[in-house]
Amino acid sequence: MVNLNLKNKSPYANLYKIRAGASVFDLIAKNGDAIEFATNLTDNSHAYKISGSAESDKIKEFNKISDFYVEKSSKISQEFQDKSQALGKESDSLIKIYRPMFQKNMADYSVAVLKFVNENKNSLAGFYAAASLDPSIYEQQLITYADAIKDNFKDNPGVQQFIKQMMEIKPISVGHTAPDFTIGGIDDKAISLSDFKGKYVMLDFWASWCAPCRQENPNVVKQYAIYKPLGLNILGISLDEDKSKWQQAIIADKLTWKHGSDLKNFEGPTERLYHIQAIPSNFIIDPQGIIIAKNVTGADLEGFLNKTFNKSQQIVKIK
Repeated sequence: MVNLNLKNKSPYANLYKIRAGASVFDLIAKNGDAIEFATNLTDNSHAYKISGSAESDKIKEFNKISDFYVEKSSKISQEFQDKSQALGKESDSLIKIYRPMFQKNMADYSVAVLKFVNENKNSLAGFYAAASLDPSIYEQQLITYADAIKDNFKDNPGVQQFIKQMMEIKPISVGHTAPDFTIGGIDDKAISLSDFKGKYVMLDFWASWCAPCRQENPNVVKQYAIYKPLGLNILGISLDEDKSKWQQAIIADKLTWKHGSDLKNFEGPTERLYHIQAIPSNFIIDPQGIIIAKNVTGADLEGFLNKTFNKSQQIVKIK
């Protein structure tokens, strides 16, 4: 049994970790907290008791949620590996069975985390829980959360940096008007976002050197062939610095839509305007200039375009 009385000084409440043996335990503490911690290192469940910090009880509650889904994910993974070993290979049929199971577990985890976050907006535990969400998927929810806590935790630099980041990307989040820009075209003629006013357009940020981008290109080509007749436009925005490599990739991947580039990697004015920090990255903009989706790829892109253009066609028929 390990019993600890902790003494420390910090300018603000923060998350701390206690390492005892091979185990790590979380607690949240601030100046003035008299915290007592106890655990049994022979207990495989890593149970522990903590007193003197209500926030630590909250982080313990979150860890219980996290551990449940991590354990479930591990079981799915182990079951997949066992069946693959029995077959002597990873079969496509097994992947088709277990990938959706894994994805559903991750989605269920995120739903549980969002519920915890929204119920604990005045707790640092809620902030640390929010940090476990994928910002590319839950950007809108994280922006809403940042708005809700912007007057809290003003002395915590980690929280303030998170709020600052969310407020910076808020103007280019779903539901906002896409900021206009002008960029040099592959033919050296200027292209502006306003050229697509009144039309659906997808801004597709990519580069010839980006393997995930090149892997996604066949899917984009396929969707463009289907939805171009229904009104989809694409403006490819390359982060290449070498124009010849950019041109070669366009030809090789059969990208028949309009293309532009600042030829400045991530430091181009368009990339900075749209806060591009990773590629592939995309923005789908409706005829009113509103961002209606971000970073949708693969089957998600196909599903979104199907839903969007089917709905659009229905509206036209009603009119």
